[in-house]
Amino acid sequence: MKKYYLILILLTAFARAFSQDEATKTKEVAFKAGEQITYKLKYGFFSAAEAVIKIENTPLKFNGHPALHINAAARTLGTFNLLFKTKNEYHSYIDPVTLLPYYYSENRQESKYRHTDKVTFDRDKNVITADKGQFPFKGNVFDFLSCYYFARNIDVSHIKIGEKLDLRYFLEDGVHSLSITYMGKEQVKCGLGTFNCLKFNPTIIPGRIFRKNSMLYLWITDDKNRIPVKAHVELIVGSLVMDLSQASGLKYPLNPIQK
Repeated sequence: MKKYYLILILLTAFARAFSQDEATKTKEVAFKAGEQITYKLKYGFFSAAEAVIKIENTPLKFNGHPALHINAAARTLGTFNLLFKTKNEYHSYIDPVTLLPYYYSENRQESKYRHTDKVTFDRDKNVITADKGQFPFKGNVFDFLSCYYFARNIDVSHIKIGEKLDLRYFLEDGVHSLSITYMGKEQVKCGLGTFNCLKFNPTIIPGRIFRKNSMLYLWITDDKNRIPVKAHVELIVGSLVMDLSQASGLKYPLNPIQK
């Protein structure tokens, strides 16, 4: 696995936490247009990168259907910007009711690496069209941004500790899946305070960054917002932490534990 996937992995870990085939989407949507959340990624004591994700209304329509526009931007900070400059931008247009994607695009600039992609989801023909060709699919398949927002609307009231779930998503060259294990509930501190959270353990594929036994843990708020507040992943050398640093325009109040 190449380095330029690292920010993508942490941003999408929560999105991959649930299977649309095994879980049920809640009737009430957990977010609204105007929401903006920011994460800081830290390597040890150093701030490595920042990611901002926001959702907004758009005048664009797809086959006559209205859509919501999700935009995510990630960039390296400080010393990491000198050593491995990264500036990535992602866009997803989703149905405001089903939350399934119509269209996805990405523009990644990571050191000397450059990558762009434009992805269209044709659910009548069950075909995904991307820059690398066409890919047939069945059922609900997402891009990583629509995954993130769909997963926030999964009913987790009946999930059990140790239960493993899967999700399918399209990335670059095909449809992929990832398994994740529910670990229980914990109180977790992030940049905005301490929150009651649900803890998950997504599977990691060993590679240039991860050890064979590297672990990735993810905590999301145990409330109606279902926002990831922290992620921790072990690397070959050291570890990386994703921490929620800002949240505005939320549909529901984000209430930290008062101590």
